Amino acid sequence: MSTQHYPRIGLLIDGEWIRGGARQTQAVINPATGEQLGEVPIATPDDIDRAADAASRAFPAWRRMPAIERAAVLQRIALAIRRHEERLATILTLEQGKRLTESLHEIRNTADTFEWMAEEGKRAYGRIVPARTPDTDQYVRLEPVGPVAAFSPWNFPAVLSSRKVATALAAGCPVVLKPAEETPGIMVAIAELCTEAGLLPGVLNLLYGVPATVSSRLIASPHIRKISFTGSVAVGHQLAAQAGASGKRITLELGGHAPVIVMDDVDVDRVIELTVAAKFRNAGQLCICPTRFYVHEAVHDRFAAQLTVQASKMRIGNGLDPAVDMGPLANERRVHAMRGFCDDAQARGARIQAGGHAPTDSQAGFFWTPTVITDIAEDAQAMTNEPFGPLALLCRFQRLEDALARANALDVGLAAYAFTRSLRAAHQIEHGLEAGNVSINTYATSAPEMPFAGIKNSGLGAEMGIEGLREHMHSKSVVRAIA
Repeated sequence: MSTQHYPRIGLLIDGEWIRGGARQTQAVINPATGEQLGEVPIATPDDIDRAADAASRAFPAWRRMPAIERAAVLQRIALAIRRHEERLATILTLEQGKRLTESLHEIRNTADTFEWMAEEGKRAYGRIVPARTPDTDQYVRLEPVGPVAAFSPWNFPAVLSSRKVATALAAGCPVVLKPAEETPGIMVAIAELCTEAGLLPGVLNLLYGVPATVSSRLIASPHIRKISFTGSVAVGHQLAAQAGASGKRITLELGGHAPVIVMDDVDVDRVIELTVAAKFRNAGQLCICPTRFYVHEAVHDRFAAQLTVQASKMRIGNGLDPAVDMGPLANERRVHAMRGFCDDAQARGARIQAGGHAPTDSQAGFFWTPTVITDIAEDAQAMTNEPFGPLALLCRFQRLEDALARANALDVGLAAYAFTRSLRAAHQIEHGLEAGNVSINTYATSAPEMPFAGIKNSGLGAEMGIEGLREHMHSKSVVRAIA
């Protein structure tokens, strides 16, 4: 797919695409080439209000639709996404930069999300509670909370947006979705498939615009009953305060800074193979990215040497090139951030074993070399602030208790990983790591059937799993006596 076939970006309000008018626009840039892909229209206050109103008007019909019929619509969306996966993956790589194979994986996960929620929405069971008196029934009904305002980021714009959309729709809630302006095309393409699959007008509305303007106006709208946000800790706290002032429930998936504990009994070759794939996926731009590596001193030097060799061999470039191992960063700001983290680490005595700089060739785009840093101080900026880039930070430890304490030292707790062959150590790690998502001997996480939640400053509530569905429903207690 060439740039000419990049979708024309528009707003979707009440079933109508809005792609013109006197609205301001913002350029969409291919991060691998610096080329402009298109322009995203900036929603006006009237657009925002109309989208919230459309969701409110669509709510009665959508909530009354039997769950099995809503599920059929979601299943059709999943099938459509699978039929168009190559086109969708190319759009995603063009605007986000990740390798095409990674984009295909994300699109398939997106289809899985709609498919799983289609089934789970049919199983939002209430319960019968034994009554205290004869001739009385007591039971609990689960009912959709109402229209949802959802906000998703640029790093995984297909699957993170679709988590919010599929869950809300399965629960019976219409959605006003504001994806990231940096990566608008993928959700325009998916929203088109949603409407073609039979989604009622107003059930899914799509807005782009000034983030603070859209969020504050939607949260204040009397039509919106729930907010779902994935993004930074600082912005999440602001939205939580606004939602609290309006008495509205909110789900937050915020930043992380994932630690990895590597014990002395591991197969280093195998762990390195897994680590290279996980650490440099999407150029390290994911909230569950393994970053702070606490490696037992018995295997630290071998682990560091092998990771350095593998990182140094990686080829970076345009994600559409099948020979490339890692794509670009999202924008120039991320390049400056990586440079700042590396300079600070070196100033504090760390050693850069691989990477640590922008590519030396003259290619356009926003690139940074895969970077391995050893002997890094615990108070280095990269150790205390989520780098959100291709930086692997290595530290030594002797005692597992010390590694756990250092892993838990930050005020975030989204994901954490560990590698060991010892059942005793695995048990201690599983119970000791302070994170909402813990993976042992694997970097796998985030399956649709599992809840995805952070603790501490990494979030509030859960996405996906039955827990995520319940976030979009309220409990109604019913007591019915025979007259």
